[in-house]
Amino acid sequence: MPRQLLTIEVSRLADRHARLRLTGELDFDTAPQLIRAAGQAQAEGYDELTVDLTGVTLCDSSGLSAFVVIYRAGPGSVRLTGMNEQIQQLLARTGLAELLSAGRAGDDEVREVG
Repeated sequence: MPRQLLTIEVSRLADRHARLRLTGELDFDTAPQLIRAAGQAQAEGYDELTVDLTGVTLCDSSGLSAFVVIYRAGPGSVRLTGMNEQIQQLLARTGLAELLSAGRAGDDEVREVG
């Protein structure tokens, strides 16, 4: 089975709020890609990040580590949305659900700004 890469779509939601919509696998090979995308958004002045995980098919400890790196690097908030059951369980078991604002698919959807 061919390896599924990670794609990240960045959308402006409000003045200082951006959404990173992930599709694919978030693992050792792709976590640095997420860290770079979040860092770029933060460098552009976005201090609120919503990371939409609806399209993520796999998340390992490197993906969890990327969430922590993004959280610690940013001056604002990081919110995870659209998590599947596997990611929810990982966050709960590691205590990261308490650190990061986390919601299931469809929770508090934020609309994109033109």
